[in-house]
Amino acid sequence: MGDNFMDKQILSSIYHQKFPFWDSLNEADKEYILNNTAIKTCSKAKTIYDSSDDGGVIIIKNGSLRMYMISEDGKELTLMRIHKDDMCILSASCINESISFDVFIDVEEDVEYYFINNQTFNNINNKYSVARIFALETTIECISDMIWLIQQILFMSMDKRLAIFLLDEISRTNTDTVMLTHSLIAKYMGSAREVVSRMLKYFENEGIVELSRRGVKICDKKRLRELTI
Repeated sequence: MGDNFMDKQILSSIYHQKFPFWDSLNEADKEYILNNTAIKTCSKAKTIYDSSDDGGVIIIKNGSLRMYMISEDGKELTLMRIHKDDMCILSASCINESISFDVFIDVEEDVEYYFINNQTFNNINNKYSVARIFALETTIECISDMIWLIQQILFMSMDKRLAIFLLDEISRTNTDTVMLTHSLIAKYMGSAREVVSRMLKYFENEGIVELSRRGVKICDKKRLRELTI
């Protein structure tokens, strides 16, 4: 009982930080969410969600996920990557049942996460307008990020896109080396490995990066940032 109580205290603290509407819920509804939260683990390369699933809300405790779409010819387009402490509403039916996203989510790194099923989250949304507004705003933010990604693919030069990706990655990991293969970088960017490798080689010749088996070391952040302007 002590462990369960401690788990709920931890969960309550997390939800207080993640859900701005948490303090607006009555105690019974807080308990309802806590009782319907699952703590799940999954190993790398597994698929944890596709469009046939009901979905719900994920909060990453450790590890990372990748959300992507697949074209008719089998090409993958990475929509977003979800890392430690990030939250993702997997089903747009939390907002409007007429909206759907034909997406998949795979485990990028062994992951542990908190999961609130769709029915539980919908019940809270239906009861509290502040919760529904939060879910709507979160979904709009997600769609905005996807539109930004599409704009990059359609309208940005490859050197600018790659510079943005590398800077975002070292900022996220707080290091100067991107520990990803050229193939993975290409997958995350929605490009071809040959294109990414060619551009990275150009960056290396310009003294901006250093390529090795360990990954891509950023040698000149200033010049990399200049490429993003």
